[in-house]
Parts: sequence; C-alpha cells; structure tokens
Amino acid sequence: MERRNFLRAAVVGGTAVTLGFSVTRESIAYPAQTGTSPYGALQAADANGIQLPAGFTSRVIARSTKTVGNTGYTWHSAPDGGACFADGAGWIYVSNSEMSSGGGGVSAVKFDADGNVTGAYRILAGTTRNCAGGPTPWNTWLSCEETDFGYTWETDPRGINPAVRRDAMGQFKHEAAACDPDHKVIYQTEDQPDGCFYRFIPTTWGDLSAGGTLQVLVENGSALSWVNVPDPDGNPTATRKQVSGAKLFNGGEGAFYRNGTCYFTTKGDNRVWAYDAVNNQLHIAYDDNLTSNPPLTGVDNITGAAVGDLYVAEDGGNMEVCIITPDDVVAPFLRINGQSGSEIAGVAFNPAGNRLYFSSQRGTTGTSSGGITYEVTGPFRTTL
Repeated sequence: MERRNFLRAAVVGGTAVTLGFSVTRESIAYPAQTGTSPYGALQAADANGIQLPAGFTSRVIARSTKTVGNTGYTWHSAPDGGACFADGAGWIYVSNSEMSSGGGGVSAVKFDADGNVTGAYRILAGTTRNCAGGPTPWNTWLSCEETDFGYTWETDPRGINPAVRRDAMGQFKHEAAACDPDHKVIYQTEDQPDGCFYRFIPTTWGDLSAGGTLQVLVENGSALSWVNVPDPDGNPTATRKQVSGAKLFNGGEGAFYRNGTCYFTTKGDNRVWAYDAVNNQLHIAYDDNLTSNPPLTGVDNITGAAVGDLYVAEDGGNMEVCIITPDDVVAPFLRINGQSGSEIAGVAFNPAGNRLYFSSQRGTTGTSSGGITYEVTGPFRTTL
C-alpha cells in the first residue's frame, strides 16, 4: 500500500491522524488537504519578484548590510524569526539574525500608524545563530539560539531594557517558543533530527527572572505526559536524552499558540503538528505525504491570522508562504521568484492584521549578506 494511503488509515508513531475534525474558526481541520486558496490564484511576479493574489502588494523594508530607510541603522545579515508588537498608534517588527560565532542577535524596525518606517535599532548582540523565538503576552521577544548549547534570550522590542539570558528555559539547540497564557507555560521546539518538544513553566507568569521548571513531552503508548528535565543545562547529558520515553520530533521549527492549541512544524518530515493543551492530545495538522500534489514542503516558521488561518513559511521548497485554512485547505499564499538559494522566515502580522512581514534569509545572492525583509499589504480576510 502506498505510504500516503496507509497513513490515512493508520496511527503514525503513536499519534492519531485525526480526520473529520469538528472545525471552528479557531481550529484547523486535520490533516489539511491541497485545495484552492481563499485569496485565489497567484498573479505574475511584481517588481520585487513576488507572486501574490490579486489585490495584494509588496514592498522591501530592509536589506542586509544596507541602511534601513533614513534611519542610519544597518540591517543585520541572515534575517530569520520575527514578530510584531504594538507601539502606540504604530508597531515594531523584530527580526533575528542567524549568524554564527557571536555574530547573531536581534534588530527592530519601528513604524508609525501609516506604516512609515520611523526608526531601526539593535536589541540583542553577541549571540549565536538566533533562529526563531516567540513573542510574550507581556510584550517581550524571546530570541532562541540554534546551537547545541544555545539559550533563550528575553529582549525588549523598544530597545529600552537590556536583553537577558533565561537559563532556566534550558540549554539546547533552540528553535522557537510559543507562549500559552491559558495554561501559563511556554512551549519550545528543538532543531535536531531526534529533537524534543518542551514546555517551560515560569515560577511567576509574566516575570521570567524568577526562573521555572523545564519539562519534556513523553509518550507512553497513546498516552502523553509532561516530565521534568533533571538538568536543563544539558551538561554532560543533552536535555533531549535525559528522560526515558521522550517523544522525538524530526527537526523542530516554528511554533504558534492560539486558543488551546500549540501548532509547531518539523522539517524532517514536512509536518505541522497541533498539540491540544486542553485535552493533552497531539495531532498531525498537515503532512506532505497525506495530500496529493502537496504545496507546502520545507516547513519552517509559522504564524496565524485572527480569522483562524495559519501561515507557514518554506525553507526550500519553491519559496512559498502557504496558508492552512480552518476548512482544511492548504494552498500557496505567495511565492518568491529568483531566490532558490534562500529560505523564508519571520512571518508575522502587524497588530491590525492587515500587513504581513517576512524575510528571505539569503535573498537573490544566496548569501547571508543578501537577506531581504518584506511587507505585504492587501485585503486579508477578517471573516470566514
């Protein structure tokens, strides 16, 4: 039996493939199937080489090694994970730098209420391979180091308070973080072929300086549980190898939490997972082997729109950001042409939900210094 058909009727690694899921506006049907985007077909590439649905436009916000607008600030190389934060009538977009050997960090761009760039600055420097991360409900950015003994850093998007290393969140090859204010935990992914899925329980929600407890997801048959990691420092034994029965994931990438569910991606098997924190269940929301002509491959960063759509960026594939809708459809939302040596990262909506930001990490040159950060505006839907 073909693997795709077999999986439709099977249990994958102890994880139920949920079909016929009852859909709400805040819940994705599982697993998503190839279909037509609610925004229609992609149009011809614009002047920036981006194919978008009708009615949408793109603009370049920043280029690596170049000055951001009239700010005088030079944009970092290898832009990666990012998020937006409200700032008065405007907003701030933060972006990681995935440079090695202490060359990483985080930069920020400020926008006024009309979307004009009014400032740019550094909020973290001297770190290594800042890949993804996640925003907190108290308006800080968690920037994660993707290296064997990497840390999570808490940063201030406004650049007022200094960045702080949060050791209690563990020392491992961090990828992304997603805050769950309902259960007062922070989920974390790990970019290893045998990586784990973690949750951090702060001693004081809203104040990571007080430390907390790092746990790992464990699977026993079909039952899931959370077990404390004995040594979050991961030395001498790596965190992912300290707890027997820890559920392994093939290359953890982006994470996004909404209304009881943490969605996260794994690049080794091109999946989007959905951890149901309310019922302590794990589902496969998308698998490129569970649909015909899969549009989404090389899954990476993930974010969501208020209406319930998920947006997943590709590392590789054909350089698309794909949409997964609440009615079980996966389709391309945009495609970047002429940048096959790059990857898309940092997908994030502004607070109003009418502007989408993302970066092409290596741009047209295929090098870290060629990164480009974009903005897309248009008629993003607000109702289903």
